[in-house]
Amino acid sequence: MKHTHTQPCHPTSGFTLVEMILVLAIVALLVGAAIVNFGGVLEGGKKTTAKGNISSITSALRAYEVDNMFLPTTEQGLSALVEKPASRPVPQSWSPKLKKLPIDPWGNAYHYRRPGVKDKTGFDVYSSGPDGIADNADDVGSWDQ
Repeated sequence: MKHTHTQPCHPTSGFTLVEMILVLAIVALLVGAAIVNFGGVLEGGKKTTAKGNISSITSALRAYEVDNMFLPTTEQGLSALVEKPASRPVPQSWSPKLKKLPIDPWGNAYHYRRPGVKDKTGFDVYSSGPDGIADNADDVGSWDQ
């Protein structure tokens, strides 16, 4: 009797290189889509932060007005809330209304204008928004409150 030794046929388990690349491509697409969607959430959060800062600045301006019977001029700006203005009108009983001026979420200073152009309450406080350019459509201001 002849003894033939044959290997039993077992399929090899595992993934081929093509299958691995295909899975990685699908995962990359899903991660990319999630990042794009998350970017929109972050931008909305930045606008909400800007509105909160503007609300705080507006409250500080109102407190300044109550103490002094007038608001800072456009030239004195928001710095009148953290240091006593040297130009007229000089407040008699000045005290700081903010510890420091906040910076908007895009890294820019907030703007102040009196009399207000967009906000008819007497002044405008606003961020120049994501593009950093003041007085255009993406500004976030006290008129949005």
